[in-house]
Amino acid sequence: MTDPATDPLVAQLRAAGCVYAEEESALLRDAATGSHLEHLVARRVAGEPLEVLLGWAEVAGVRVRTAPGVFVPRARSGLLARLALEALTHPADPAPPRPVVVDLGCGTGALGAVVAHHRPDAVVHAADLDPAAVACARRNLPPDRVHEGDLYDALPPTLLGRVDALLVNAPYVPTAHVGLMPPEARLHEPLVALDGGHDGLAVQRRVAAGAARWLAPTGVLLLETGRTQAPRTLALLRDAGLDASLHTDDDLEATVAVGRLATSGPAGGSTGY
Repeated sequence: MTDPATDPLVAQLRAAGCVYAEEESALLRDAATGSHLEHLVARRVAGEPLEVLLGWAEVAGVRVRTAPGVFVPRARSGLLARLALEALTHPADPAPPRPVVVDLGCGTGALGAVVAHHRPDAVVHAADLDPAAVACARRNLPPDRVHEGDLYDALPPTLLGRVDALLVNAPYVPTAHVGLMPPEARLHEPLVALDGGHDGLAVQRRVAAGAARWLAPTGVLLLETGRTQAPRTLALLRDAGLDASLHTDDDLEATVAVGRLATSGPAGGSTGY
């Protein structure tokens, strides 16, 4: 077994600024050997995301496939997926109907894949504007339920008023701050997946404004946001006629705004198809 203290691969990764050099070296060695390993290490040192080199990322304990040029799912999005699963739980109902779930702006489709893993009965749809993201998501979810288009415009109209959990990790980095992001994000992920407009809320505004038409009467919108932006995200949901609350996870450094129709009660379900 290689001693991390004298491991040249660990030293190479650490010199390149990889904070978790030991863990990364182990993963890369599991993925490749010989010249292929050297090639992957060179690409990592040059700044490519580890998850792209491995071909997978892990969110909430579930591995999802990744692809070059597609937003890499972050561990913090596990909070969003966990809240969605909690909203779909019906302990008093011995035979709940199949829930309808939408992963909007899905990227790899990671959020939908996590829900589908834990709730195989769920009817999971996903949508993204980027063709590369759609192609990747179709490897993680049923291809016929991954749609290409701009937010709600991509969704089948048959889902109107039927969505039990609407999961959205829209870009929320202000335009002026994108250049401050780590190189592996700003140089290797699509700008459309990072840039949230001048205040970081441009896409969130559109998501909030359209959510009520798509949610089931007891459905829930779950919108990842930044901690400093959270009060404004809540205001967007309330302005759109939703009851809104905020959930945080300090370990994941995650913040999620949750919105429900103002007349709704506890989360419910609708018949999927």
